Amino acid sequence: MLKQSIATLLYALSFYVGLAHAQVLDRIVAVVEEDVILERELNAEVAAISNKLNSSNVMVPPEFVLRKQVLERMVVDKLQRQMAAKSGIQISDEMLNASVADIAARNGLSVDAFRSELARQGMDYKSFEDNLRNEIIINQLRGREIGARVKVTDAEVQHYLETQSKAGQSGAQYHLGHILIAVPEGASASAIQKAKDKADQVIADLRGGKDFKQVAVGISDGDNALKGGDLGWRGIGQIPSLFTDIVGTMNQGDVSEAIRSPSGFHIIKMLETEGGSQHIVTKTKVRHILIKTNELVDDAEAQKRLLALRERISDGDDFAALARAHSDDKGSAINGGSLDWVGPGALVPPFEEAMNKLAINEISAPVQTQFGWHMIQVLGRESQDNSEQFRKDKIREEIRKRKIEEETELWLRRLRDEAYVEIDLDRL
Repeated sequence: MLKQSIATLLYALSFYVGLAHAQVLDRIVAVVEEDVILERELNAEVAAISNKLNSSNVMVPPEFVLRKQVLERMVVDKLQRQMAAKSGIQISDEMLNASVADIAARNGLSVDAFRSELARQGMDYKSFEDNLRNEIIINQLRGREIGARVKVTDAEVQHYLETQSKAGQSGAQYHLGHILIAVPEGASASAIQKAKDKADQVIADLRGGKDFKQVAVGISDGDNALKGGDLGWRGIGQIPSLFTDIVGTMNQGDVSEAIRSPSGFHIIKMLETEGGSQHIVTKTKVRHILIKTNELVDDAEAQKRLLALRERISDGDDFAALARAHSDDKGSAINGGSLDWVGPGALVPPFEEAMNKLAINEISAPVQTQFGWHMIQVLGRESQDNSEQFRKDKIREEIRKRKIEEETELWLRRLRDEAYVEIDLDRL
């Protein structure tokens, strides 16, 4: 009753505000629990999505269809933000700035240059930050609600390897398209049949030549609908389990039959496929001496101490003995500073970058990381075919991603079905 009265009050307020102004700028298009979505917010999001679709050469569906799809995504986003707020999830400005810097760096730009590029493309930087903050919040919420519960056992990895071997598959990758015709929990038999009929008609249209991306944007209830239903490239272990048997029998361009799940009826299209490859990894045997900075030892003093130790080693002193006596990394100091054999990604980037530039037995100049200042010596390198372990690790991650995706789909559907949402269809 409380939610109903809030909804009634909100609509009443919007009505009386409309009477008071000649032009109504902030009309309510949806009530989502105790919050609302305004028409100007919907208009802005529809415009942004239309631009993305146009730039991707995807035909924009009729306005009513697009507005309905966009509004549904906004409703689900708002429900997740509400849950995140109740859970106490907050993103600091420092975390947001770090994420912006990371995105800029991955595009080969400084933060200032990245901002300029956004402006050149007509994108408002504040809106970009707001969207990024929202994305980080939702990712943290999903990690807490779903990711923390998902585990992958060694038995699952081994079962997958055995299954893949029997199927004659070796690291194959699949580029899939996906459409979901949703069925609410507890739906009647007639509602389920209606959804099945709709799915069958969609399949017939796709096999008849209709553009997959355009159809997905127009009718899919999946989380990736506004991306044209594109699931991206995936290994077999990363594909939702109810699709795996079907995917192995599909050729490029094939459209599946309707696949039933608790969420509804799924349709997949094989967009592209490619095979696997060998994975060679270079391991490095390395040791170091660490000097940490503190109130008594600043950066200059730490570097001075390492340079003095480097001079002593050049004069014949033993690196291992000096590491045991002087290194602040007590875990490795007891072993003469040895970190043993390490593979790519095992060490922090500044350390790894300096290490990779050293010749065998060469000793580095002082190198700074978040742990302090290091002096590094490389004792050996070896390249080996790490394909089997790499494959297992990749499979484990793919299975985990697939499990998270399946759980997320059910979680979002449940979140939407259980929430109080009232939509003003006249505003669409």
